Amino acid sequence: MKISRIVAAAAAAALAVGGLAACSSSAPNSAKGDTKGAVAMSFAGMDITIWNDQLKFMKPIVEEAGYEFLTHDPQWDVQKQVGDWEAWINRGDVKAIMGFPVQTDAIIPVTQKAEAAGIPVLAYATKWDGVTAGVIVDAYADGFTVGTAAGEWITETYPDLDEVPVGLVADLTSDFGSAKAKGLKEGVEKSAKNAKVYELPGISRDEGYSAANSHLIAVPETKVWLGTSNDNAQGAYQALLDSGVAKDDPEYAVGSPDATNETLDIIGIPDSIWRLGFIVPAKQLAEENAAMLIAAANGESVSDVVVPAQRVTPENIESFYVK
Repeated sequence: MKISRIVAAAAAAALAVGGLAACSSSAPNSAKGDTKGAVAMSFAGMDITIWNDQLKFMKPIVEEAGYEFLTHDPQWDVQKQVGDWEAWINRGDVKAIMGFPVQTDAIIPVTQKAEAAGIPVLAYATKWDGVTAGVIVDAYADGFTVGTAAGEWITETYPDLDEVPVGLVADLTSDFGSAKAKGLKEGVEKSAKNAKVYELPGISRDEGYSAANSHLIAVPETKVWLGTSNDNAQGAYQALLDSGVAKDDPEYAVGSPDATNETLDIIGIPDSIWRLGFIVPAKQLAEENAAMLIAAANGESVSDVVVPAQRVTPENIESFYVK
């Protein structure tokens, strides 16, 4: 899933791409100078499945509008992210930048540089000082929605237990992840008075697996598992299966505020333990991202768009697949 980071020269030299061509993709006629310029999309890292899914949808939309589409993989290194933004600014043909910062405070100075160069900066998921507008995901609200659903399941399934452990695998490195974790925790605690939430740091699938595996040794009776993302929740889910839990065990529940095709397959298993299925659709996010980038690059006025999470059930699951 990793996409190599763009290494850009300081001026308007050509990009040297170290890895997949998708890192710096361009319209077919870009070499002839037929594009309007470039727009850039900057996620914090390419180990989040839903972000990779979005890029697949965004690329043809942006190129159809006549822009070269730039993207990279900072690998959760804020200095790499800032350095690539500076390189994009220095190219001279980048018309708009959208991103999810590794650290919002650290991205503010380069945001100001972009604005000073006449390049609008747009936010993905969460805003910070200096951005023009953003495609916003209300991290706390989505987390609270999933947490409330988890608490309701606990109350219904374990009404007589004094304490029900809940493993919450969370990205606590970003404001967005922390807000989502807070919403999950408070949603569970509000709707299930007997829930005891254990916050377990972890961003990726591997980290989610490791965190859950260690916690299951310490607190093996943990029946409910939540993740701040599809990926860390997937790690916890796999750890449960590897510990001997059946995919349809009625005593367990797993969930997160987003989902991918792989997760949808799991939710579709009869009586799946992934009972708390929610999704912010990758296609919808991608279309909103691309539309805002193109509008800003064209010099048009843009305003915030909020994309809420939706409940996924076996009955409506087909409508959410990325095809």
